[in-house]
Amino acid sequence: MSINSIRKELENATKEVPEKIALIDGNSKYSYRELFEKVNQIANYLNELNFPKGSRIGIYSNKNLEKIVAILAILSTDYILVPITRVLKVEQVEYIIKDSGIKCLITDRDKYKKIKNIFNGVLITYESIDRERVSFEELYKCYNKKLTPNIMGHSNAIITYSFASTGFPKGIVMTHRNLIDGARVVTEYLNLQQNDIISATLSLSVDYGLNQIFCAIYNRATLALHTFFLPIDFFNHLIRDRVTILPLMPIHLKEMFEEERLPHPQELENVRVITSSGSSVTKTMILNSQKQFPNAKFYSMHGHSEAFRSSFLIPEQINIRPTSIGKAIPDVELYVINEKGEECGVREVGELIHRGLGIYKGYWNAPEETKKRFKSIKILEKVINLEGELTDEIVVASGDFVYKDEEGYLYFDSRRDDMIKSNGFRINPIEIEAVVYNNIPKIKECAIFSIPNKEIEEEIVMVYSGDKKLTKNEIIFEIKKHLPNHMIPTIIIYKKNLPLHNGKIDKVALKKAILETN
Repeated sequence: MSINSIRKELENATKEVPEKIALIDGNSKYSYRELFEKVNQIANYLNELNFPKGSRIGIYSNKNLEKIVAILAILSTDYILVPITRVLKVEQVEYIIKDSGIKCLITDRDKYKKIKNIFNGVLITYESIDRERVSFEELYKCYNKKLTPNIMGHSNAIITYSFASTGFPKGIVMTHRNLIDGARVVTEYLNLQQNDIISATLSLSVDYGLNQIFCAIYNRATLALHTFFLPIDFFNHLIRDRVTILPLMPIHLKEMFEEERLPHPQELENVRVITSSGSSVTKTMILNSQKQFPNAKFYSMHGHSEAFRSSFLIPEQINIRPTSIGKAIPDVELYVINEKGEECGVREVGELIHRGLGIYKGYWNAPEETKKRFKSIKILEKVINLEGELTDEIVVASGDFVYKDEEGYLYFDSRRDDMIKSNGFRINPIEIEAVVYNNIPKIKECAIFSIPNKEIEEEIVMVYSGDKKLTKNEIIFEIKKHLPNHMIPTIIIYKKNLPLHNGKIDKVALKKAILETN
């Protein structure tokens, strides 16, 4: 078995610190020994399903200890994990199931009700629900075989679904080596330690959230599970579980300080590191965090779908240049190039190119999307000397347009495509438009785009035409049937006719008009 796998790290952790607490979920806890035993029991059952190597197994559930067991069990087999975001609607889940070809789906009681009629493969539940379904509860009682994994670092491990530039979300493929590299590099620049307690507040369906599991195991640390609903519950989690490492998204940094009765900063002195990624942080978020968490160093980070992470801003710079996305993480080189492939000068905007650690395999069943982002290193031939080097190395053309200041710090400027980034989510306007056209026949034309909003980075705007104006509530009610809350437009505008440019709806003109009126 490869040393470049989370499975190998779990085995080593169990040998070294078997009674150390690995997972906390409220009053429930698993030691590394207990976690390892349960992972093996589930992995053994999955192996006995005798699916072909590389078959996809999905997880669609709320966050709990069994979800962590399920993730690690799949990563202990030759199968590929497909984590499905719990906030997605049934039709989006059905799309991911079909697109990735999921053969087995692991779920909980709540989600089981939503998917039992749309999935024809093997369905496994955490709790015993009916006699037709195998459950973790039952498997824990009767599966005690020895597990001998044969995992290769270069093998595909996970497909996470993110929004590509066209159509529905596309799956991005990660290897076992990608997962272990992510844990190693984060451990390096955050200085993670065995006595750390890492908060698992993030979604376990994206690489940022999954990385917290892998960092905990890599460092023989403890992972404390939490799902963010109310700020008061979130702060109770930090105090009760004595959290030291706090990975968040900007939406959490906004919502947590909306609580009127914040705990005294002394109660949060255990927190020594706060990280943020997914979208830009504001000065207010930073200042509030520094006031509330007096001992915490704040790391602002930047990444994209095609590579684990590109850059981070060291805490010493967060007050000096709070809008910067920092410099390259260890083992990564970042270049900013213009349309001619030449390196951009100081404060000249160009595309960010990622070379080195953390590059994923590509988009699942989407060769055109893969070609757009995963490029030959020849794209840098005017920037670096390729003499004597092999030229089949792959780099990522991120689609992020950035610039450098005089000291080499990077700043985000814009995206190449129409992607919207709001509340830490990447949102594809085409998917929202498709829902409108398919479900609201009274709307003839529709344009979805965004305008800047300091609180949430970008606000979703919908402009539509039709024979008559519809009420905002009528439109939102229908869209909410098909899309999660973070994809619902907050600004909805009716126009008798929408402007055209080269035969297409002119979103630039619409956006300009809205910004001018505001």
